[in-house]
Amino acid sequence: MRALAVASVALTCGLASPASAGPKVSVKIETYRIQGKTGRLLMDAMDSRGPKHGFLTRAIAQTRYKVSWDIDWVEKDGRCSASRANAGLALTYRYPEVEGPVSPELKSRWKRFFAGVRKHEEIHGKIATEMVIVAQKSVRAVQTTGDPQCSKAKREAKGRVATIYKEYEARQNKFDAVEHRDGGKVEGLVAALTRR
Repeated sequence: MRALAVASVALTCGLASPASAGPKVSVKIETYRIQGKTGRLLMDAMDSRGPKHGFLTRAIAQTRYKVSWDIDWVEKDGRCSASRANAGLALTYRYPEVEGPVSPELKSRWKRFFAGVRKHEEIHGKIATEMVIVAQKSVRAVQTTGDPQCSKAKREAKGRVATIYKEYEARQNKFDAVEHRDGGKVEGLVAALTRR
């Protein structure tokens, strides 16, 4: 599961400066504690303590991300372009953490379950990272004419970013739909953890 992206686009006019390569990405890992002597009890604990997903349900794990922008526009003779367009992506993964003793057999099943959960969440993070890379390149390519105060350029950048975010949000939703469908990978992970 992932929380929707929160994005803010700061558009300011400034002096030219060199653009940096790719977006700055930071990663934070949070955990919530669960206990249980069986796979079923561990699932019950995740169902009651996991990150909120919607109003009444909870997820096993979650990927949240926030996008920030630092954009300076340069105008010369009515032509506007971004002198600096740097994006930042703050990724936060929230995972369950088993505390207390468990049997070696359950520990082994938990290890496989958790590896699958982590892989799922990291794919959400990868999709978010791709989104920010594409958006940053698109903003850096904005050029307008007859735009002495760069207002057209700013609108163009906002429109491009909104379109890219929408496209990648659809990719996130499609990925979840495949992974969480009946018989999908998430169901398989749960079944393997809770067997017996």
